[in-house]
Amino acid sequence: MSALRHPQPAPIPLPGARHGRDPDRAIKRGPRRVSAEVVAATQRDRLFDGLVREVATRGYDNARVTDICRAAGVTRPAFYALFTGKEDAFLAAYRHGIAVVSQLMENAYRDAGPHWPDAARAALRTLLEVLASVPAFARMALVEVDAAGPDARRERDALLTSFRRFFADAGPGPTTGDVDRELLVSTVVGGLHATIRGRVAQGAIEELPALLPVLTYAATAPFLGRDAASRATRPVSPGDGPSTAAPCAPSQPH
Repeated sequence: MSALRHPQPAPIPLPGARHGRDPDRAIKRGPRRVSAEVVAATQRDRLFDGLVREVATRGYDNARVTDICRAAGVTRPAFYALFTGKEDAFLAAYRHGIAVVSQLMENAYRDAGPHWPDAARAALRTLLEVLASVPAFARMALVEVDAAGPDARRERDALLTSFRRFFADAGPGPTTGDVDRELLVSTVVGGLHATIRGRVAQGAIEELPALLPVLTYAATAPFLGRDAASRATRPVSPGDGPSTAAPCAPSQPH
């Protein structure tokens, strides 16, 4: 297996996992002043949560800056000190959340062992469980990103292109000269994304982990063949079924 890069651990939880007005993140007043940097970072995190939840609930077009600020418990002047507007805030929250998801997928891929089918399945399993653990982020990042403007759509397209790295160890694929391998990988990635997005758009976000067998088969069959892809859909260990853990959501919602 060719080595993926080993980035630093990603920050969690995922944007949208907490309420923006989470009292644990209130900026407490008192004789010991909190630094401006800490205040800004706290407000930014709360705005990420508020934005993700408002966009998921109202839709990007209908979520106003006022709504986002109210959900985050942050003033409009504080919002505009951090972002130029709603689109800028959306892009920042999207990039931050995608960095979390990508890091967790890379960790799972790397830790699954030397066999590519197991690694691909582990990365897919992580993606599905992370999205299911924070439905607001799943809807914001997979559905509402289409309404957030051309920059957001370019970010989405770049993300899909980056997912091709998980197929670097997949082998040559079909031997027929009529099939371009790079185009095949792009087609597989696009199909996986479309299937996941469709379930999110339907509101069946918590059911995403149930897609693991069919997505694993779709991801591996073009490169391994039918029989090996069928074997890849099976759990590699007794505990490798859908997890009840929510890796990007706090254990006690506020």
